[in-house]
Amino acid sequence: MSEFRQILDRAAHLCSTSERCQNDVRIKMISWGLKEEDADKAIKYLNENHFIDDRRYATYFVRDKLKFNKWGRIKIKYALRQKKVDTSIIEDSISQIDTEIYNDILDKILLSKIKSVGPPDTAQNKSKLLRYAAQKGFTASEIFDSLSRINC
Repeated sequence: MSEFRQILDRAAHLCSTSERCQNDVRIKMISWGLKEEDADKAIKYLNENHFIDDRRYATYFVRDKLKFNKWGRIKIKYALRQKKVDTSIIEDSISQIDTEIYNDILDKILLSKIKSVGPPDTAQNKSKLLRYAAQKGFTASEIFDSLSRINC
């Protein structure tokens, strides 16, 4: 069996175990010793045979990062851009976020942080809460809306 076929089979197995984006698979195959032009052929094959699909990957990525990592839209978009996912796919995946669930996650994050920082009645505590939620990828307007929802 040729080296190309072995690496292609290995990549197909890798993609069948969990969702991967094209860029991650390309980098992995090149690290295994495949040439750039052969990696492009392999990516095309994996796409055509539904082993990889950036749209499907982005959908799962958004859902998982929101649910498990409690990331906001900004941080999720940035992470997908780092993985070289197409901007239209990123925007489409981000637009599928349920607003109610998103707001509920932000409210819980802030309530949890309030327990350690204290209520945002002082400028110092409010800025700590803002920085914390901003670092998680939430916008200032989303954070202020959340603070007003949880009556702080």
